Amino acid sequence: MRVLLKLVLDCDPDAAWRAVRSPAVFREVSSPLVEIESLAADGFPTVWEPGQHPVLMRGGGVVPMGKQIIRLSFETAERGSTRILHDSGRGVTGAVSAIRLWDHRMAVAPDPAGTGKTLYRDQLIVGAGLLTPFAWYSLWAFWQWRGRKLQQLAPSWAYDFPAPDPDAVAVDDAESAPSEEKP
Repeated sequence: MRVLLKLVLDCDPDAAWRAVRSPAVFREVSSPLVEIESLAADGFPTVWEPGQHPVLMRGGGVVPMGKQIIRLSFETAERGSTRILHDSGRGVTGAVSAIRLWDHRMAVAPDPAGTGKTLYRDQLIVGAGLLTPFAWYSLWAFWQWRGRKLQQLAPSWAYDFPAPDPDAVAVDDAESAPSEEKP
């Protein structure tokens, strides 16, 4: 069964792509419904890289849901204008292991209306045998939560610090610079 989201996020596509690749954003949009802890020796990376990332999931931070492998790859489509994060991971233990098919794709592209914002598309295909309808309903509800949180957070992703002005003199540099005395 399939869960879909299609949203316009109030940030530019580069900011949205950075957010989609951020484990911190992943944890923030999942919380407090699902708390996620990295099982990697070094914890979560700053930015998701392709490969496998083992995690432990807890409902509401207390109910064990099991261990999951997040298996990431990155793609581009539509002549390079759409960037896609693809998770083909699987549940390893606990309730999450009941889901035998996990195919999750998040796509980021410029808003076709030309607003400078981001068209965000999110598709999850799941299969859990006879439990698929129950898994689908739970995941559909969770995806709606995530979608609202993505929309709330997106404006904060848009802010990039301006590049430093090479002609500006830092206060510390100005104070330590030798002063010129006039005769």
